[in-house]
Amino acid sequence: MATYLLDTSVIIDTINGKRHRDHLLKELLHQGHLLACCAINVTEVHAGLRPHEEAQTLELLQSLQYYSIIWPVARLAGLLKRDYSSKGTTLAATDATIAAVAIYHQITLITDNVKHYPMKELNLYALPKV
Repeated sequence: MATYLLDTSVIIDTINGKRHRDHLLKELLHQGHLLACCAINVTEVHAGLRPHEEAQTLELLQSLQYYSIIWPVARLAGLLKRDYSSKGTTLAATDATIAAVAIYHQITLITDNVKHYPMKELNLYALPKV
């Protein structure tokens, strides 16, 4: 059994019924895996939330295991952003933080935005953009 941190795009696709993400997540749950989110996901999802989606969105987010942004995660996110910037790669603070949550807790990140996550120490479950 594994725990999978969902990238925000995967959560949004699930809410909007796109790219069969709901089928993928249901299959992972059926296999006994856990699905998770973090504060960045909650913030990003709510930033684009339409009023008629609120109940369904809240139900989905609250069904996920929640990982807080604790001090070592925040520090790691800052270090990732700094280190990649020094190599000429700009990371969004949000992506660096999501990656830091996954790296710190040693869980796999499910994303269709692989280019946002170049960290070699990050375990990715890469999805096609389709």
